[in-house]
Amino acid sequence: MTECPCGSGKAYAQCCQRYHNGEAAPSAEVLMRSRYTAFVLELEPYLLATWHADTRPDKLDMQAPPKPRWLGLQVKRHVQDGEHGTVEFVARYRIGGHAHRLHEISRFVCEDGHWYYVDGSFVE
Repeated sequence: MTECPCGSGKAYAQCCQRYHNGEAAPSAEVLMRSRYTAFVLELEPYLLATWHADTRPDKLDMQAPPKPRWLGLQVKRHVQDGEHGTVEFVARYRIGGHAHRLHEISRFVCEDGHWYYVDGSFVE
């Protein structure tokens, strides 16, 4: 079994892969986990497709150095209120032998049955 990078404990094929293949994520938290996995697997088209049009960049340069090596994800809190959701998480990664932590509170919105990442704020 290849464990899913999102930290769910499930196999990738039973977890985030189905969202990467086009199934709509059922919640903001599931979308956030699938987006983390997409960063690990460098799935730029999925990341752009799940980024809200109002805040989405034209492209991501995932091949530009320095490339992070993603080490793990911890979802700290998930709040969903109808069509809006927030997810607080810590993503650990390594660049050039140095470990880093990305602690963010991300905002999501659901439109026409699909969740989208809107933006996030870093937690110090």
